[in-house]
Amino acid sequence: MQPLCNSDELAEGASRGFGQGGRSLLLVRREGLVFAYRNRCPHRGIPLEWQADQFLDVSASLIQCATHGALFLIESGECVAGPCAGERLEALPCREQDGSIWVEV
Repeated sequence: MQPLCNSDELAEGASRGFGQGGRSLLLVRREGLVFAYRNRCPHRGIPLEWQADQFLDVSASLIQCATHGALFLIESGECVAGPCAGERLEALPCREQDGSIWVEV
């Protein structure tokens, strides 16, 4: 695992994108927990955001693909609406320790 950022750089209800080890990643904090995914829509294999660090829908309750509107559960990465319904984002193991967020790339 590698440190990706300081814990205080990811606020509650926020998302952020990162490049690490040649991969594009995204982090989301929800209810105090951090979730990490590869930044790649399973439908077309393209990045999810339309603007830097903008991975969530307007309610900040789902991850949204800006290109096709697919919606993914934050906790599992499962697509619940859109052209890739039933598929999942690629989850990455992560943990928060000693004031940092660590992700296995």
